[in-house]
Amino acid sequence: MPRVPAPPPPDTTDRPPHTTDPAPAFPFIGGRPCLNFVATLGKRHGDTPLERLPDPSALARWISEACLHAGDDDEPVHVTADDLSHARALREALYRLVRASMDGRAPDPADVARVNEAAALPDLAPQLAEPHGGSLPPLYWKADRPGPAALATVARDGVLLAGGPLLARVKKCENPDCSLLFLDDSQARRRRWCSMDRCGNLAKVAGYRSRSRAASTR
Repeated sequence: MPRVPAPPPPDTTDRPPHTTDPAPAFPFIGGRPCLNFVATLGKRHGDTPLERLPDPSALARWISEACLHAGDDDEPVHVTADDLSHARALREALYRLVRASMDGRAPDPADVARVNEAAALPDLAPQLAEPHGGSLPPLYWKADRPGPAALATVARDGVLLAGGPLLARVKKCENPDCSLLFLDDSQARRRRWCSMDRCGNLAKVAGYRSRSRAASTR
């Protein structure tokens, strides 16, 4: 029986040795660290919410991009699986706590206890770097445990927001497909969208198309 020659190997000249899904982008449009942290779970109203913290490395990346990175170097924050589990639980407790207050409901005591517990842990300490050339010394964060300290800082921000007057300015994006919360710091307090670059433009396009269809049927 003659041997069938093996097929040639695939051409990989123009392809990388392997490809991976791109890391999800973090929205930093909430106006407060705690609201930006809550936004790491997107599309909450859908059947498949978008988890932007799928693993410890994603949490480390969020901490760095949120400027909550302890130290004056570029080394990534060390985050453990336990830190990730704690972060997700804290995130959902913060979300429920803020939403309950927005809706005029009493928050769940378990959520209050979780946020208070996280806020009571050592947080990031601001430090002044050594001055260079007479310029103002830059700030950086210091912590013995950078990952948990960053989460404690987020929790404290959530406590201050939920227990202060600015909570009345927290809104949900009016795009029904968007679940992001934001602090309305506009002068007239009429902000409707999490961002004009995101949902605001989508609404404008949808409105234009709706008016065009209506005009074409007249």
